[in-house]
This record gives sequence, structure tokens and C-alpha cells, in this order.
Amino acid sequence: MENNEDDFKNVTNSSEESKVFENVTKPSEGSSNFENIIRPNEGVNAFQNITKPSEGNSNFENIIRPNEGSNSFQNITKPGEGSNTFQNVAKPSEERNSYKTFEASKKQKTNKAGFGKTVVLPFFCGMLGTVIIAGVCLTVTPIKQAIVRQLITAPDTSSPSGETNNSNNFIDLNTQLISLQGYSDTATAVAKKVQPSIVAITVEYSVNSIFSRVPTTGTAKGSGIIISEDGYILTNNHVVNSSSSSSNYFYEIGEASKVTVKLYDGTEYEGTIVGTDSQTDLAVIKIDKDGLNAAELGNSSSVQVGEFAMAIGSPLGLDNSVTAGIISAVNREVTDSDGNKYVAIQTDAAINAGNSGGALVNSKGQVIGVNTLKLAGDDVEGVGFAIPIDSTKEIYEQLIEYNKVKRPYIGISGIDLNDDLAKRYNLVSSVGVYVQVVEDFSAAQKAELKVGDIIIEADGKKVKNMDEINEIKNAKKIGDTMTLKVYRDGKEKDITVTLQEQP
Repeated sequence: MENNEDDFKNVTNSSEESKVFENVTKPSEGSSNFENIIRPNEGVNAFQNITKPSEGNSNFENIIRPNEGSNSFQNITKPGEGSNTFQNVAKPSEERNSYKTFEASKKQKTNKAGFGKTVVLPFFCGMLGTVIIAGVCLTVTPIKQAIVRQLITAPDTSSPSGETNNSNNFIDLNTQLISLQGYSDTATAVAKKVQPSIVAITVEYSVNSIFSRVPTTGTAKGSGIIISEDGYILTNNHVVNSSSSSSNYFYEIGEASKVTVKLYDGTEYEGTIVGTDSQTDLAVIKIDKDGLNAAELGNSSSVQVGEFAMAIGSPLGLDNSVTAGIISAVNREVTDSDGNKYVAIQTDAAINAGNSGGALVNSKGQVIGVNTLKLAGDDVEGVGFAIPIDSTKEIYEQLIEYNKVKRPYIGISGIDLNDDLAKRYNLVSSVGVYVQVVEDFSAAQKAELKVGDIIIEADGKKVKNMDEINEIKNAKKIGDTMTLKVYRDGKEKDITVTLQEQP
């Protein structure tokens, strides 16, 4: 606005609590400024009373006093023409000062930035950290196996006494994780390690038939395991000595006349039968060759159901064949065609004719059994057996040293009793073994055991059949004593037998 005097002559500072002028004096006459401005009351933040300026004044035509407590103008009417002041100012919200609009806008921006920093950023950082930790746990093998072990380890709630055990004991499961590539690498490594220690065996023997006066020559094939660098080979008795199981009414098979051993590299050597044992179906042969790759023998007593198993041999004349599977059962009692009983390892690895005498090995390439039996039939598949290697060690050591197995011997033949036999022959007891034969010069004869005695106990254990008596006897050595309790003439009697060597 244009005035003769641009400023007020006297303006005093408003109080600290008021945002407007505390004292304004009337300007001089002729001034185009306000004629009269009355000082607002103390504590009021706006003009309390403003009178209408003189006519002709180019300033505001009418200014109404704002309400008390308001920090700005409540109503401002349109000033006169030519005025340079505001034409229209809208009423601000109550209880707000002139800076609140600006401050609110500033605060809103500040809150947006705070939400991003305090919520969004930590959330995405947490997600990223979770992904990194999960990736490490799933890719680092030791960590992954430890997690899996914790997830699938089962609590052991049984105690040796059969009572429930609530302590934090766990059954340690084999949770080693392997891939198909790992399984393949294991099988490949085992085959490379063991194959040079397995041989193919061909046996020639004479055959006498009722249909021909001239003996013919037959052949049989099997496998063997090199057990020493100087040429000793472990195999099955029925591979080199077929007369026990193969002869019948129409023909008779004689002893082996020639044994040929083929090594892994294809070279052949003539073998010599060192010793055989029909009771365990084991035999040892020897070739004149040093520097052989002897097989590593494992511990069959630690074999577990479900673990890796591989059978190596020459099935059907196919040398150096490998079949793989798992251990299906341990300590399986089986009986062969000659009536011999064995405690064997059962596997689903294919064992066919020609595999007999070959090796059953574990994932370390250690021999855990000698393949010997296979149940065959239209409805049978994947059922094979092997003699545990632990039970063969004493046998082949004696075969190498003595050419036979020395066993304790009683010298009797007996009949297993039952209720029917007891009633038929009017026997005192229906449980036990009836002594049918006492061999001359035997340990039984020297101990004065007699035909007709009924053996009911052996070394204080009740017995029901000859197998139980032989089991107790075979646990002893030649020269040991064995106490038998018998029924004789309606009385019980103890007889002490000193075991002799089996002839």
C-alpha cells in the first residue's frame, strides 16, 4: 500500500504468551494506516478489537475480532479495491496455529520414512537372513545330517530289565544320507576292490551210471575267495565234493579228479583240494601262486538288517559277475538238501548256480559271508544265503593245518522222543533222546552209556532232541567232559563223558 509514512511510530514487543503486537499507538493524521487499534487483552493470540479505518482508506474494510483461543484470523472480508492485501482467507481449523499445516505436512513425511526404516527394512532383512540360514543348513552336509538325525531319532523307552525307561536315551539310527550317485560310487569301489580276490572254479569228476559200463566225466562250476597271498582259497564243500548230494539210484558221482582255478585276470592254475568239511559245507583248495590279492575279511557279527550287500562270483559260468542288494536277515536257520543245518545270513542279492563259494561283501569291501545256498522255485525270488565269515575262520584254519576239522565226539545215535513213541514202547519219559546205538570204542562206551538209556539233561540243561545235545557238545573241545542225566530202570543217573576226537 502507498502511504506517507510506511511504518508505525511506536511499536512495542508483545508479551511472550501473545503472538501479536501488545501496544500500537495511533499514527499521525493523514496517514493511510489504521486510525485506531486497541491493544488486545493479555493472553489473547489475535486482535481483540479493530475499528473501521477512515473512509478512503485503502486498507481492510472490515475485520472482525477472532474468537478467543484462536491463533489466526477467523474471518477476513474482502478489502477495498486497490488493496494489495489478501482477498479471501479461509477459516482455519480451531485450536491450530498458522504453522500447523506446514508442521503436519512435515510430520507426515517423517512418519512415512520412519515406517520404512522400522518395519519394512527389518522385515526384508529377517527374510533374507532366514533364506541364508536355511540354505546353509540344507547344503552343508554335516549340518544337514545333524538336523535329520534329530528329526528321526527315536526314543529308547525300554530298559534291559524290560521296564519302561523315561530317561533321555535314544536309539542311534543310521541316518547317513547318500545320493544315487553316492550309492553308485560305493558299488563301483567295492567291486573294484573285491573282484581281484574272487576266482572261478571248474571241477571235473567221474560219473558212473547204470546205463553205461564206461565211466564218463562231468564238470561243475563254482567260485572261491582268496584268503592268503600264497594261494589258499576258501570255497564250498559241495563245489569240490559233489558225491554227497548229487548221487542217486541211477548214477554215482566220484571224487573230483581235476580242479581248475581261473583268476580275475583270466590266467588259469590247477588246484589241489586241501581239506573239506561237509558239516559246515566248507572246503579249502590251493594253487601254486604267490603275490595274490587276498580278500579283506570283515566282522559278520556286526552285520545289520538293511545294510548294503554285494555278491561276487561266477553264476552260470559268467565270471566276475556282481549282484547287489541288502541284508534281509541275520542268524537265519536253514537246512540244505543233505539235512545239514546252518545259521546263515539272508540277502536279496541274486545268488545263482556258480555263485556258491563266492563272497558276500559289505559297503567297505569286506567279506562278511560265503555264498552257499539259494532257495529256488516258481514262487521264490530274491532269497539267498551265506555262511557268516566269523564261523568259517576256525574251520579253514583247521583244514589248512590238519586237512580236516577236529571236533569233539560222544559216539551215540539217538531218537527224539514224543508222546506217541513213549506210549508205543511204554517208556518212562516222553521227553528226551532215546539212545539207539553206542559205537564201539567211543567216549560213550567208555563212560558206560547203554542202549535204552533216555538222555533228559546235558550239563544241567534239559534236552528234547539230538540237535540240542550236539549244540552243547560242539561248544566244547576235545578232552573236555560232559555230564549227561539219563533214565535207566526207572531211576535217574548222571554219567560223565570225556569227549574224544571225531574219527
